[in-house]
Amino acid sequence: MPDLRRRRSVSQMYLTELLEAQLADWSATHPGRAVVDLGGGTGGMAMGLGAAGYQVRVVDPSPDALAALERRTAEQGLEGAVTGVQGDAGDLLDLVGSGNADLVVCHKVLEVVEDPADALRTIAAVLRPGGVLSLVVAQRHAAVLTQALAGHIAQARRTWHDPRRFDRARTLALVTAAGFEVVATHGVGAVADHVTETALEAEAGTHVELLALEAEVAGDPAFQALAPHLHVFARRP
Repeated sequence: MPDLRRRRSVSQMYLTELLEAQLADWSATHPGRAVVDLGGGTGGMAMGLGAAGYQVRVVDPSPDALAALERRTAEQGLEGAVTGVQGDAGDLLDLVGSGNADLVVCHKVLEVVEDPADALRTIAAVLRPGGVLSLVVAQRHAAVLTQALAGHIAQARRTWHDPRRFDRARTLALVTAAGFEVVATHGVGAVADHVTETALEAEAGTHVELLALEAEVAGDPAFQALAPHLHVFARRP
């Protein structure tokens, strides 16, 4: 379990618990267990999914990350449940095939692909009907605010005007244009990532309260706009 005394660990724990709950609801009517973790690196999400009974294929361009994934898989006894293959979004259809996945995890990857719209269309193509996408993207508003408060005003202005940056409206437009039905959206780090580490250490139990607060505000559109990351859970019809 992450150290919840660290603010970003609170955000990660919230995201993990959120996705677990969403998958529990979804899997009640969809029996498939084939997962593709695009850009999953060393298996931050894959380990938990593999332990929960999913068959996870991590697709990542880094051989070093995949080597670390293999070591972690062996250490946790998940050989056969979690495997790695080198590639990226452009290779996804060749590596997975059309309609062979039940869940695609795409966390903090859309920002680095050449064509986000094409990547989402490819993800839709590898999913079976009724399959789902767990998408996490970094958001422009939080980046602008963080940079400005740190005194990096020129950088904040460049970030604001960067057409490649994501926000809630652009993300949802891309997801729906790729043929997905949006099931739910939540802000990640909407509060936790703005709280200082000192504040978390000042009083016993603060990290538990922060995790609860994070969950309470994550569905509010105003807090979603300010969250460093947006999580979208979407279904292929």
